[in-house]
Order: sequence, then C-alpha cells, then structure tokens
Amino acid sequence: MARMRGLAPAFIIGVGGLFVLFMVISDSNVLEALGGRTNDVGFVNGTAITYQEFQFAVDQQTEMRKNQTGKDLEESEFEQIREQVWESLVTQKLLKEQIDKYGITVSDEEIKDVILGENPPQFLMQNFIDSTGKFNRQMYESAIRDPRNKDAMVQAEELVRQQRLTEKLQSMLLAGIVVGDQEVKQRFIEQNTKMNVEYALIDLSLFPDSEIKYDENDLKSYYNNNLDKYKILAQRKLKFVLFPNVPSADDSAQIKKDMENIKAAVLRDTLDFKANVEIYSSLPYSRDTLVISAIPEQAANKIYNSSPGLIGPVATYEGYCLYNFLGTVASGETQVRASHILINQMGSDEKNLEEANRIYQQLISGADFAKIAKEKSGDPGSGARGGDLGWFGKGAMVPEFEKACFEGKVGEVQKPVKTSYGYHIIKVTARSDRKYVVEKIVNPVKQSATSRDIVFNQANDFSYIAQKNGFEKEAKTLNYSIQETTPFQENALSIPILGNNKRLLKFAFENGVNTVSDVFKVSNGFVVVMVSEVIKEGVKPFEEVKDLVKIQVVREKKYEKAKQLASDLKRKINGDLNRVAEFNPNVKVLQSGEFTPLAPSPSVGRDFGFIDAALKLEPNKISDPVKGLRGYYLMKLTGKTPFDETAFNNQKSMLKQSILTEKKNAYFTQWLAKLKEDAEIEDNRHIFFGQ
Repeated sequence: MARMRGLAPAFIIGVGGLFVLFMVISDSNVLEALGGRTNDVGFVNGTAITYQEFQFAVDQQTEMRKNQTGKDLEESEFEQIREQVWESLVTQKLLKEQIDKYGITVSDEEIKDVILGENPPQFLMQNFIDSTGKFNRQMYESAIRDPRNKDAMVQAEELVRQQRLTEKLQSMLLAGIVVGDQEVKQRFIEQNTKMNVEYALIDLSLFPDSEIKYDENDLKSYYNNNLDKYKILAQRKLKFVLFPNVPSADDSAQIKKDMENIKAAVLRDTLDFKANVEIYSSLPYSRDTLVISAIPEQAANKIYNSSPGLIGPVATYEGYCLYNFLGTVASGETQVRASHILINQMGSDEKNLEEANRIYQQLISGADFAKIAKEKSGDPGSGARGGDLGWFGKGAMVPEFEKACFEGKVGEVQKPVKTSYGYHIIKVTARSDRKYVVEKIVNPVKQSATSRDIVFNQANDFSYIAQKNGFEKEAKTLNYSIQETTPFQENALSIPILGNNKRLLKFAFENGVNTVSDVFKVSNGFVVVMVSEVIKEGVKPFEEVKDLVKIQVVREKKYEKAKQLASDLKRKINGDLNRVAEFNPNVKVLQSGEFTPLAPSPSVGRDFGFIDAALKLEPNKISDPVKGLRGYYLMKLTGKTPFDETAFNNQKSMLKQSILTEKKNAYFTQWLAKLKEDAEIEDNRHIFFGQ
C-alpha cells in the first residue's frame, strides 16, 4: 500500500512514451511548440511525417532507453531507435488513412467506459496493483480525478482512443475470418494423437554418387523444368573503403588527463569514494571482492604490487579506471602469473625438445627470458609480451601446463614441459592466494568530435580524388584496404558488412558499375563505395548453376532408386517388415518411439511425409513406399491413441479461439504488409540523419 500511495500522484509516468509509439500525433500546436526544423522527414501516401513529430518520438524513446539502461546511448542504438520510430509512424499513418476511409470513430463516452470500466487498460492499472496482485480501484479512480494528473490523462485518453480506433478497424477487417470444426478437430489430433511406428528407411546414402548415371540432357531438362529455382531479383555488389570511427591517441590522452584531474579532486575532497563514483564515473558504484585474475590485467599487476589506496588511472578494456584499493581478504583459490616460451616449429618432436633444452640452458645461464620469448616463442600472442600470460586460476590451462605452474617456484625457470601444443619453458612470476577489495571510477575512451571530423575529412578527400582518378587506383596508392559486399537486393533490410543505410542502398541501385560515391556514414565510421557489379533480374544461366543442378539431378535419381528398392522389398517381405534384412542387409528396421505430430520422433525428426503417412495408416499393415526427407520409408503402425471425444469437446472452445487468434494475427500482419507494399512511401531521413 505504501508503494501505491507513493506512486498515485504521478501514476501516469511512462504514458508519454507509450503515447509516442502508438498515437498518430495530430495536434499541430503541440508540434509547433516543440520548435526546431519544419522540413518533412518523409511522406506516406502524401501525408507528411514532420521532422518535429519524428524527432519528438525519437527523443522520448531515447529518454526511455537511457532510463532503462542508466547510460548514454551509442550511435548504433540511436539508429535503431530512429528505425523503430520510423516504422511505427509509417504504420500509424497508414492505419489512420484506413480508419478515415471507413469512417471509424470513437466517442468520448467510449473512452470513459474503457478507462472506468471493469478492466481498465493495463498501462493505467499497473501502478495500482499491490504485492498480492490485487488491483486497488478506489486509489486508481482517485488518481484519475486528481487535477495534478490532468495533462497525463489527456495523453492517456488519446492513447486509448487510438487503440480503440485500431481495434475497430481490426474488427471490421477480421469479421469474415472463421474457424471450421474440421480445423479444430485436426488441431486436437495434432496435439493429442500419440503413435508408434515400426519402419524401414531406404536411405539415399545407400546409393553412392558414382553409381548414379546422368547426361547433359538430364541436367538441361531439370534446369528447364525448374526455372523458378534459379530466378534472381536485381542485385548489386559494392567495393568500399571503411574509415572507422575509433578514438585517437589525443582522445585517449585527454581522458587520461581528465582522470588525473579526477584523482586529484578525489584526494582533495572529504567525500567518500562512493559519492565520487556517482559524480565522476560512467558506471554505477560497486564494491567488489575479486581474485586477481578477475581484475583487468593492466590494473591487476599494479594492485598486486601496491598498498591500499588510490591506484591509476589505468587503461583497461573498460576505458581509464581509477581504483580505490581497500585491502585483501583470504581466498580459497590460488592464482598464478606466468610466462612461457613455446617451441613447436622445428619439424619434429625430437627437434622441438632439443631446441627447448638449448633455450632452457641459455635461460638458466642468465639470458633475458622476455627477449628470447619475443624472438623464439611459437605463441605469437604471449611472445609479443615477452612470454607473459597474465594471471590465471586452475582450469584455465591444459593439465600438464597447469601442474607445472601451480607447483613451480616463483622466479624459477622450469625444464621444458610437453603438452599437445609443443614444449613449454615456464617461469612463474607471481602467486596470490588473496582476494582484492576494490572500488573504481571508470570513464571509457570515446572518439571526440574533432577526431571524427578528421576521419570524415580523410574519407571526403579520398572520395574526391577517387572520383577523378579511379577508386582502386587511389586506394592502392594510399594503402587503403578495399572490401567487397556479397550481392544484395533493393529491398534488403541491410547491406552486407555495412548494415542498414537506406541512402547507400539507393545509391547502389541508381548508379552504374564503377561509380564512386560521396562519403556515407555507417554504424562504425564512414565509407566511400564503388558499384562493383550490377546483376540484372532474370534467370541464372545454365552454366552458372550447372553444379547445383547436378546435385539436384543426382538426388532425384537416388529417390527413384530408393522408391524402386522400397517397392521391391515390400513385395518380397510378404507383410513381415522384419524380413527386409533378408533381402537387403543394409536396410534396418527401426522403432519410432512414441510421438505426436507436434512432438515428432527423435529417430525420424520433423519429417512431415512420415508424420502425415503415420496419421493415415491402418494398424499393423505395411505402407506403400512413403517419400521422406532422407529417402523412402516402409512403415507399420504399431500403436495409436484413439480419438477422445470427451477430451475434444472439453478443449474444443479453447482450441477454436486459439486458432482464430492465430488466423486473425496472420491475416492482419499480411494485410498491413500489403498496405505498406502498395503505399507510396518517401523516406528523407538521410537528409537529416545520414541514414
């Protein structure tokens, strides 16, 4: 109850966000009050989606997302939100058009009945349900009438109005959808009929490819009879140079400087560290007690060698971190830090061991371990770090290596140890049996606007000169890496590698081969592209798909052989399925185990040919050959639950409603998709957002 009393005065929190996604914004005064640009982001059958309503919706969704995650959004998340809002507004414009077309209205009295009715909308009820799940109607109605909630109630009423308009439109469209008794009966059978089948599978694998005879005429005949399989829509391929948006050295240096200033402020302040985390950190406060290997490597080594106090800032995978090291506690886990030199490149086990022993002798005579690791180790990752593997606990390494590390003395170079990787010369550099109590301030290294401008200018310069002198020539001159997409269609949701970018998609299909683009923004930077291939709509030539045709022709001929063998076996076994092995020892009789049409046999899988045949079989009779996914079956039904009339009558109403809901959802989804397909939709988002 205390929770509900606290929420009641402002119970419509969150309605604004719902309102944006579900309501067609129609109040021009509200939009004008928002100010800003007056251009249109797009049109749906001539009806504008204004910049104001689009950006208002994006801002609302962005704020909701930030409140949910507690952190700022990445550019890719902004793009995702803009896409979701765009699709939502397009849908709402189309639905409003249909609502107006059919003259559908909702009265104020209807709105009142919904809000004050027996079952109020869930988004209004949710803050008036106590811990036992009981809805407090008295408090709900009191909050609705509270003058402080007037503005929120106006929005809530408009949301309810839009929902009711859509529901009425759906009711009109879906009124003709019915479910027949036979559909209900079939669903009941699929869910409840349990069967057992004894079967022999004449698997296609019984017929080696080498035994299948075919000629060129067979291939061409199959190709000509299956042209639909080889139809293609118009496609494009792009070559591109990516200029990634990554932080520069200056960006990193600036964050480090900022963290140094934060450290100085923390040392000056009388606030506790938690308060400083809340002021300065990009991540929420936590106090963690960790084994040393659970701390980022760059920080772990400093903490291990330090007394309690402030440590850092240290560059880690999270960004720059300032740690408040509070001390250690006992741990039941031992952690080690070790370096190794791997010898596995000498051509034979004997020579690898000989080389490992030679290096071992050098090391115990005083040679520099790190230097030799960089020069000789067959592990390039640790070799580049002088052999250092960092901190790790038990279970992280192969057993032989682990044993040597956890039993070895700190600072001692061990004799070569053999594992499946080769021979290792190991040096344990530190050991810890403590856990470390830490707090931290974290700030990621992000690309600055200045760095982003530099990257854009690089891309822009390349675009300019590539348009004059040639894309590939200039990329080679400037040592830029060229990548290429796989083919994609004009209706693609995203471009391979490059992601969702409608402006880039438009460029690809409006320009010819070798056309070089201006700069496009993508999720991870900027790109300059060149149309590298134009694939026209049509049927792929026979020669291009000949290898695929061969596979299908061979498979079809195997099916013919499998069917013939199945027919021969049925004739010979004389009604006794267990005799198949007498005539062909490669064909086994198997048991399906109990299965239903919706929960198929594990030994057969979801093979609808098998399942449909099983439903139609008479008990204990051998079927004619049944075509399945793996070959042909001979089947015998050994068990089947009878149709339960009583259970069917008990479930009939529920099943009918379930099927009706499925059919209505499917129809409405298809209807809406067709509405979008036939609509004239003009998307100008790229003008505003570069998408």
